Amino acid sequence: MEEEEPKAVKSNLVLILDFGSQYTHLITRRIRALSVFSLCISGTSTLQSIADLNPAAIILSGGPHSVHAEGAPCFAPDFIDFVESKNVAVLGICYGLQLIVQKLGGEVRVAGKHEYGRMGIEVDKVEGLFGNKEVGDKQSVWMSHGDEAVRLPEGFEVVARSHQGAVTAIQNRDRGFYGLQYHPEVTHSPEGMDTLKYFLFDICGISASWKMQDILDEELKVIKSTVGPDDLVICGLSGGVDSTVAATLVHKAIGDRLHCLFVDNGLLRWRERERVMETFERDLHLPVTCVDASEQFLSKLKGVTEPEKKRKIIGEEFINIFDSFAQELKQKLGKEPVYLVQGTLYPDVIESCPPPGSGRNHSHTIKSHHNVGGLPKNMKLKLIEPLKLLFKDEVRELGKIMGVPQGFLKRHPFPGPGLAVRVPGDVTLGDHLDTLRKADEIFIQSIKDAGIYDNIWQAFAVFLPVLTVGVQGDQRTYSHAIALRAVTSHDGMTADWYDFDHKFLADLSTKICNEVTGVNRVLMDITSKPPSTIEWE
Repeated sequence: MEEEEPKAVKSNLVLILDFGSQYTHLITRRIRALSVFSLCISGTSTLQSIADLNPAAIILSGGPHSVHAEGAPCFAPDFIDFVESKNVAVLGICYGLQLIVQKLGGEVRVAGKHEYGRMGIEVDKVEGLFGNKEVGDKQSVWMSHGDEAVRLPEGFEVVARSHQGAVTAIQNRDRGFYGLQYHPEVTHSPEGMDTLKYFLFDICGISASWKMQDILDEELKVIKSTVGPDDLVICGLSGGVDSTVAATLVHKAIGDRLHCLFVDNGLLRWRERERVMETFERDLHLPVTCVDASEQFLSKLKGVTEPEKKRKIIGEEFINIFDSFAQELKQKLGKEPVYLVQGTLYPDVIESCPPPGSGRNHSHTIKSHHNVGGLPKNMKLKLIEPLKLLFKDEVRELGKIMGVPQGFLKRHPFPGPGLAVRVPGDVTLGDHLDTLRKADEIFIQSIKDAGIYDNIWQAFAVFLPVLTVGVQGDQRTYSHAIALRAVTSHDGMTADWYDFDHKFLADLSTKICNEVTGVNRVLMDITSKPPSTIEWE
């Protein structure tokens, strides 16, 4: 499978080397929020891949490992020589600080007292990393470490300590190495963003010049230069934000050589097909062909219970349909499409990558994203993924400047495999899908009627393939349960459950049990991400 690689805006690029911290991608988001473009790649990436990105600054993330452990992840050989020869400043956070200390000749040991959670620190020196502070300034920060630097490499100095006396910030200004033994990117470190700003703008001299218009201009150039003047491109539209913005972007670049396809795979929400097609024609003015492939998908899914297998089957069937659509276009227009557009986002790419230090390729993946890991290797079409460097809120911003209707941009995310990942087990059994559709419609409409839809990142119902005892109409019932999931988030990487008013939930539960046949119990999922993913499968 060939893939068109979107080119990043390289000027002032801040590169984050990921060593496995749960906060790594929050660093990426925080830096982008400062109008500076940032990318996150594996901490064990080759030196060539780092050099190709030509970063203005590099941040080494935290991680769950100990630098002493056998097989602990580390940056590439000659990394130190590279950054010094290029005058690229490096900031190590937690594990990243310890890597710097160890690799430059200092010493890291298991801490006598572990520091986890909110801790106080005091500034020792104001030159360099804390140049905007005063000696003796105190601040609260978020710690998470069991090791500590006990001897610094030659030329390094301590610039802050914890109230327990542990080293919490170091630097070697002449060599361009800096380190923080806490997480400046989290809200529990209230002054952490001030420190990041000072590092980026004052120490590194990076300018806050990155705008979403830059991404639009760059992607238009990439698409126009990649797609030949006579090449045809197809795009699968789901009616969600990602595919809609991706299609609009590609259409802006190549016009009517883009041919859109909407596939009813039998796994859509209540009246989704009718609603989506009406909106495509009325608001977006995109030429869309609708294919009803419900029987094709559901027959392949019959008896399949393993989540990853369901995702793979759905991905394969989508590609089979796209290949057939391509052949139809070839017969009609005399040429075969070359490219397939997908609305892959940055979190999709991140979650489909193995964790640093795992020694694995893909076996520790959170889940295979439909837009990343679910596609067959023998796919004939080459991929265009113009959004793969963006987070969801950035995609919405991009759509806004291209004039995509607000109704589309505010839609909650919907997974590529559809309701297949909201019915654990075999999705083809009984009336499971129809039961879920009715419950989900009641849930979403109730949220809209309450005026809180835009306050929620994603809300949906899940069909539980278990029977529970109930009493309805003075009769004993043995029916299914529905779980409700609603979360708040900024980018889908982390999420908190939405705290509904209790009366709202009571009314909603009554409505679902009264109006959805075969349901006698409603549950609320109050789990954050992590430890859970947003979707159930």
